[in-house]
Amino acid sequence: MKPIFETLLSAPEAGFAFKVVRGNSFDCLWHFHSEFELILIVKSGGYRMVGDYLAPLQPGDLVLLGPNLPHIYQNDERTRGRVPPAHALVIQFRSDFLCEQWVQSPSFGPVRHLFQHAARGLHITGATRDQVSATMRQMAGASGLQRIIRFLDILDTLAASRECRPLASAGFMEGGVSFDQSRLDRVYRFMQEHLDQPLLQSNLARLVHLSQGAFSRLFHQHTGMTHAEFVNELRVGRACRLLAESEMSVTEIAFACGFGNLSNFNRQFLRLKHASPSEFRHDVATRALKSQPS
Repeated sequence: MKPIFETLLSAPEAGFAFKVVRGNSFDCLWHFHSEFELILIVKSGGYRMVGDYLAPLQPGDLVLLGPNLPHIYQNDERTRGRVPPAHALVIQFRSDFLCEQWVQSPSFGPVRHLFQHAARGLHITGATRDQVSATMRQMAGASGLQRIIRFLDILDTLAASRECRPLASAGFMEGGVSFDQSRLDRVYRFMQEHLDQPLLQSNLARLVHLSQGAFSRLFHQHTGMTHAEFVNELRVGRACRLLAESEMSVTEIAFACGFGNLSNFNRQFLRLKHASPSEFRHDVATRALKSQPS
């Protein structure tokens, strides 16, 4: 099912909003929006799906979502026939909520880098989660400029943290990965445009005028993966999006994503997603139906 586009901030000048969500549900379908969203779960018994990453919700769960990233939050775990209450603190903002001179200043550089990485969604853990959660709780009791000041403190904390892990795979969010080096940026764009074709490391190295050895070292340094591992993640990520949003058959999707045969596609998909392609599609469809208003 295709994600629904939503507008979170009603007025053009409303570049920032803080919300407290309470109730039996998050009133959330499979959707996306042009704003960033920082979501702290205070209480819930459900799950979240960000791109192609599905996980249960627990108190303290903290996620930063970038613009146009499909996601759903569902509070549907039943205990003795009852749905536990949902309670969340949510910050919604646009990247231009501050004046352009501030955003483009050198001191704002780490935050711009954070915004780039949020394209795939970031799961925030450890001491960073504790610090940001405490500040968000303070924001609930603040207003006006004091609320903005605390929000800027959150951005500064997140930008300096190493406890933010990407959620959606690179392949699900085409164009969602940004490399610091222009060479790898060129390689990434080429991969996305030719994902249904053989992507030999020798050809990619030649594209950026490097030897295979130098290319391999540079690629692993920036991605933490080998060329083959990264290509498989891209292909499986794109397959997840097609499984969720199209009516193409599993076989058609396998070949459209560059897998030479169905058995290899099934094997790589199971390894990365811990489910078969058919199981993944059924799970997404089932959860989407549950989220529909009755």
